[in-house]
Amino acid sequence: MQPLWLKHYPQGVPAKIDIRRFASLKDLFEQSCARYSARPAFTNLGVSLGYDDIDRLSRAFAAYLQQELGLVKGQRVAFMLPNLLQYPVALFGALRAGLTVVNVNPLYTARELRHQLADSGAVAIMVLENFAHTLQDVIAETAVRHVVTTQVGDLFPPLKRSLVNLVVKHVKCMVPRWNLPGAMAFNDALQTGARHALTEVALGPDDIAFLQYTGGTTGAAKGTILSHGNLVANVEQTSAWIGGAFREGEEVVVTPLPLYHIFALTANLLTFVKWGANNVLITNPRDIPGFIKELKKTRFTVITGVNTLYRMLLDAPGFAGVKAANGDALKVAVAGGMSLHPTVAERWQRVWGVPLIEGYGLTEASPIVSANPLDATAFSGAIGLPLPSTEILLRDEAGREAAPGQPGELCVRGPQVMRGYWNMPEETARVLDAEGWLATGDVVSMDERGYLYFVDRKKDVIVVSGFKVWPAEVEDVLLHLPGVKEAGVAGVPDEKSGEAVWAWVVKSDPTLTAQRIIDVCHAQLAHYKTPHRVIFRDNLPKSPIGKILRRRLKEEALSA
Repeated sequence: MQPLWLKHYPQGVPAKIDIRRFASLKDLFEQSCARYSARPAFTNLGVSLGYDDIDRLSRAFAAYLQQELGLVKGQRVAFMLPNLLQYPVALFGALRAGLTVVNVNPLYTARELRHQLADSGAVAIMVLENFAHTLQDVIAETAVRHVVTTQVGDLFPPLKRSLVNLVVKHVKCMVPRWNLPGAMAFNDALQTGARHALTEVALGPDDIAFLQYTGGTTGAAKGTILSHGNLVANVEQTSAWIGGAFREGEEVVVTPLPLYHIFALTANLLTFVKWGANNVLITNPRDIPGFIKELKKTRFTVITGVNTLYRMLLDAPGFAGVKAANGDALKVAVAGGMSLHPTVAERWQRVWGVPLIEGYGLTEASPIVSANPLDATAFSGAIGLPLPSTEILLRDEAGREAAPGQPGELCVRGPQVMRGYWNMPEETARVLDAEGWLATGDVVSMDERGYLYFVDRKKDVIVVSGFKVWPAEVEDVLLHLPGVKEAGVAGVPDEKSGEAVWAWVVKSDPTLTAQRIIDVCHAQLAHYKTPHRVIFRDNLPKSPIGKILRRRLKEEALSA
């Protein structure tokens, strides 16, 4: 039986994609470099590198890894970098050398970094000097034998390079003292590698491209095994979905989310390299004035982000000037990584006349599972239709297929689904069955057209006196209340009801009271869903892409 969502696909989108079009990410990258050699590929702080530059530099870095460090196919190399020109050079260099990439959040603590390096067995790492002191504290407890360090401006023209590196290190004092004996400077590695020939490595769909670690908000981070076939398939699925909106070799995509995160890695870097686009890398999107200044200088056609980032831009002074500078160049604005709030979507569309297109994904699916059509005219609240070559199934609590119209845990099967968790067979078996179905842990519903709607994380459900409360529903009510800027909801153990609903709120109106919030919730929610306690905070704990960490809030409540 044909899946019902196929009847509602945008015109020209196929039901299935050719997962063998590219043998590997290396193959995809090299074909793009040959095809778009004269086009800019990456821009950062006003400096651009063309596809020919990225091809040449990544080849040199690959040769350095092979010929100087002696690394061989399948060994793991870690990258602890923000969005800089060095990232795509190093990434594609490692892939061309046949290595497996381990992305590391540069803001990790020593404990988090130690776990990821030790668990992955990485034998080499490239790190921005700003974070080298953290590596120094843990390297002796890992298998890392080779270190490459880089500075922010290393791939800028000489004068700008010297100025930027001087300011970062000595004016802004952003580089704590570090000592890593034997570390090689990135530019020296490139010069050395350029003197060697690259030994071509045969790569196929089954070879491992990434150990992409999950956030670890429920314990130690797990290494998701993503093959070249997984990532190539997701790029092809995404490309089939967006094909009617974009032109090869002409797009400019703004990339504010970190490339070490799976969303930006696939949706921005890999997909738009295939399209021959120019990725404008934003190193520090939290610097909103600097981000806006960069946007005003860029005639971008695509931007991706998360709800938190879009809200910050809309609230920022001077953002209206970005629209004026951009004119009508913007074609698509994509929201992912966390739920998009209706008020943010509505405000964005009023300003730009272009809706925020929401999708859904997770690390274990490389990550994109579903998306709304790019020709949507308004925010719908849906997380879209399953992408081509993607099967979905909703399961109830008993593990059976959920009744039509009823919410259930989203299960996914397709070529983008991971091979498993690194060295964790029991965890793999818990979420990935013998038939290839991935249990996502997310509860969704589906309408009669096949559109999916996010309900909440299965693990975050709050049970109050036997009744289920979905935190997202309570958060939605809170965020519609004037004076509430941000809100997070979690369940906290309670002697009478088992669990009680607690809410943490960042307010924009200093006169807003907890009682006012509770009264509004009473009027719009059943009694057991109403927050038992409201706690005001200056900010809420978030993941690197801005997702509110409910478990962190709960842990703080328990420790208090």
